[in-house]
Amino acid sequence: MDGAPPPTSPAGLSAYVAVSQLLGLTLLAATGAWLGRYRGGVAWQGQLQFNVHPLCMVLGMVFLQGDALLVYRVFRNEAKRSTKTLHALLHGLALVIALVGIVAVFESHRAKGIADMYSLHSWCGMAAFVLYLVQWLLGCGFFLAPGASFSLRSRYKPQHIFVGVALFALSIATCLLGITEMLLFNIRDSYSQFVPEGVLANTVGLLLVAFGLVVGYVLTRDEWKRPPLAEELALSMDFKTLTEGESPGGSQ
Repeated sequence: MDGAPPPTSPAGLSAYVAVSQLLGLTLLAATGAWLGRYRGGVAWQGQLQFNVHPLCMVLGMVFLQGDALLVYRVFRNEAKRSTKTLHALLHGLALVIALVGIVAVFESHRAKGIADMYSLHSWCGMAAFVLYLVQWLLGCGFFLAPGASFSLRSRYKPQHIFVGVALFALSIATCLLGITEMLLFNIRDSYSQFVPEGVLANTVGLLLVAFGLVVGYVLTRDEWKRPPLAEELALSMDFKTLTEGESPGGSQ
């Protein structure tokens, strides 16, 4: 050991990440309380199958997607390959859970004779899921699978980051539309009277916004971005030399 002090996180980062996780877990608990207390709970068969949908979408498309975005801020000193893999795995898990939620709502609608894909919520939701899947596949192809050149990865990276943040925002907006739609379907006549279910569901909506804002704040702080490690810079130059045919000291 050379006696060097272990690298530390920038001031404030750990606190904001902790707040984001507290908000995310509270969001999941509040969603479960709403569905359990006022909508009868969750089950794959029967009348309660629909409730699988909001629970899975909040868990997958919001909480896990948000945590996947935070991976590069939290794991600042781990190997880049490991960080990439964790980032991809969390997004993949989010996609699987979201798919379960989508299957649940389609099966529930079919059993009850309800039309599909007519509302703004459903349009935004399907767009978010399909684009999220495409984003995940492209990300794996460009950054995990071998073959993509250094220059191609560099050109695609800004688009990948922008689309990732945009899809996270779209997912939260779609959940807010879904909460409003669900409340108008179930308690339309009493919603304006501040009934407990409406207040709890509105609280879920506020937690969605708060979680998104904290995650977004962490992602947009330039000084909190993951710095490249020394060995990563060397490997990056070697990779560029191999794929582009340039020397490490050549012009860019």
